[in-house]
Amino acid sequence: MVTSHEPEELGLPIAVHSILEAMEELQDVQLTEIKPLLTDGNSARNFQDFDCQEHDVETAHGVLHVTMRGTPKGNRPVILTYHDIGLNHKSCFNTLFNYEDMQEITHHFAVCHVDAPGHQEAAPPFPTGYQYPTMDELAEMLPTVLTHLNIQNVIGIGVGAGAYILTKFALNHQNLVEGLVLINIDPCAKGWMDWAASKLSGWTTNLDDIVLAHHFSSEELDTNLELIQTYRLHISQDINQENLHLFVNSYNSRRDLEIERPILGVNETTVKTLQCPALLVVGDNSPAVEAVVECNSRLNPTNTTLLKMADCGGLPQVVQPGKLTEAFKYFVQGMGYMPAVSMTRLSRARTTSTSSVGSGETARNQPPASSQADAMGNSDAVQGQPQTMEVSC
Repeated sequence: MVTSHEPEELGLPIAVHSILEAMEELQDVQLTEIKPLLTDGNSARNFQDFDCQEHDVETAHGVLHVTMRGTPKGNRPVILTYHDIGLNHKSCFNTLFNYEDMQEITHHFAVCHVDAPGHQEAAPPFPTGYQYPTMDELAEMLPTVLTHLNIQNVIGIGVGAGAYILTKFALNHQNLVEGLVLINIDPCAKGWMDWAASKLSGWTTNLDDIVLAHHFSSEELDTNLELIQTYRLHISQDINQENLHLFVNSYNSRRDLEIERPILGVNETTVKTLQCPALLVVGDNSPAVEAVVECNSRLNPTNTTLLKMADCGGLPQVVQPGKLTEAFKYFVQGMGYMPAVSMTRLSRARTTSTSSVGSGETARNQPPASSQADAMGNSDAVQGQPQTMEVSC
C-alpha cells in the first residue's frame, strides 16, 4: 500500500489528493462483495422500480419508453442507462441501482433508464412489416429523449448492445455526454462467418439459448444454475419474443464503430474516438473479454480505464454490484461531481496485486502526469506521456 501523504506535502488541492488516494487504493486492493444476488426474499424475477416516473417519447425512429428515478440536480448530468439484448432496464440494472451503497450516488444524480423499443414491461408486439431501428438509429433517438425530459447532459452506463448504442451516441453528440461506463462493449461489426453461424444456429436453437450464450460463458451456464434459470425465465416469459428477435437482428447487423486510438503528433486532431472519460468493465469469465480488450486498445489511453472483475462472468452489474458501485463512485468522483467526504468505502482485503499500469482516467483537475504517477507509486512514468491504468479486482 502506498504511504499516504498530506495534501500540503504533495502540493495538491485537497479534492485532487482525495481522488488520487482513491485511485491508489483501487489499484492494489481486492474489493470484497458483501451481498449475494439472490436471497430467499428476492429469488425468482424480483426486478422492482422505486419512486419512478415513466414516459413514452416520440422520436423520428419510433417511440422510446424511459423511466426517470429522481429529478435532475442543478447542473449535474443525469445517469442514463441502456440495457443489453434479452433484457430491459429492470432486469439489467435494478440489482445495481437498488444496491445499498449505490444510494449514495443516486442521492447526487437523477437516473434515466431507457428501454429499447418493444422491451418495456408488457410491451405489445410490433405490427407485421415493422422496420426495427438500426443501431445507429437507436443512438439517434436519444437526443430527442434528453430534449423531452429537459436533460442537458448525461453519464451513460450501457451493457452489451446498450454500451454500443451509448458509444455511438457519444461519438455523434460529444457535447451531451460527460462520461461512459461501458460493460461488455463490442466495437466491432459482426463478421460474415459469425453472421452465418448465428443464422444457422437460429434455425436449430431457441432464441433464449442464443441470448443466454451472449450473456454467459459456458462455465456459467453449467454452474450458476440459479442465476441462469432466473434470466432464462425472464428472457422467455417477460420479453416479447418477436420484439426480441428484431432487437437481436439489429444488434447482429451493427457496423464497426471505427474508433481509433489517437497518436500524439500524428492523428490526435483528426481521429474518431471518445472525448469523454470512459470506464470499460468486463468479468474475467465473460464471453465479451476479447471484445472489451479490443475496444480498450482503440480508445484514448489518457481518459480510459479497463476494469476486469475477478470471480465474475457476463453480468457484473448483477453478480458483483458492490464492486461496480465502488468503481463507479471513483469514476464520478474523478469527474469532480462527488465530494471526497461523501465517499463510503466498502470493506477491502489486501491481496497480491493483479493490476498493471497500461490505461487511465482523466479527472477534471488532474495534476500533470508525473505528479499523478508519483502519487500512484509508478516510478516509470514520464512527464508528458499518457499514463493509463488497467485494473483487476
